[in-house]
Amino acid sequence: MAESPVKARVAILISGRGSNMAALIEASRAPSCTYEVALVFANVPDAAGLETAAAAGIATAALDHRGHGGRAAFDAKVLDILRTHAIEYVALAGYMRLLSDPFTAAWEGRMLNIHPSLLPSFTGLDTHARAIAAGCRLAGCTVHFVTPDLDCGPIVAQAAVPVLDDDTPDTLSARILVEEHRLYPAALNALCGGRLRIDGQRVLGLDPR
Repeated sequence: MAESPVKARVAILISGRGSNMAALIEASRAPSCTYEVALVFANVPDAAGLETAAAAGIATAALDHRGHGGRAAFDAKVLDILRTHAIEYVALAGYMRLLSDPFTAAWEGRMLNIHPSLLPSFTGLDTHARAIAAGCRLAGCTVHFVTPDLDCGPIVAQAAVPVLDDDTPDTLSARILVEEHRLYPAALNALCGGRLRIDGQRVLGLDPR
């Protein structure tokens, strides 16, 4: 019998309930998936997603981001935790932290984030309310590589949904979240499978359909 291929070791970083984390974990159970979730880390010690991950049999770690003498000092401690768990790739899933340049550099080309807008539009927070206020007819989500500039890394994949006349930020968010849960595992699977290639600001190698 042929041995199962070795899966890449992924850490998911969260700050809250981790709905995208749960989608990544579920996708990792497929035999054909190229990654395993080896660690879930939170900068909020009582983040609800930690309990979800532990119930799934996944190692967890938490470290309150306060009281470490600055962002770079905290990130250095997180980096040590990731190295202890032999992590190869990082997926941000609602991780509400601006990352220091040294941390970003350590994971260059190996760290993804999912953002709830069609980048480059609406970087930062309150994306759904801003899309509605701007009169957008389409909104969506973007998976991108993480770089030092907030929400500006090369785009891996995007998914769009219509903005309806009666949408509120909550109803629009709920529809986009369905697409996030589909898109993020596919993008991470492609990255860990070695199928993505960065060409300037373009990322090649993932069929977004």
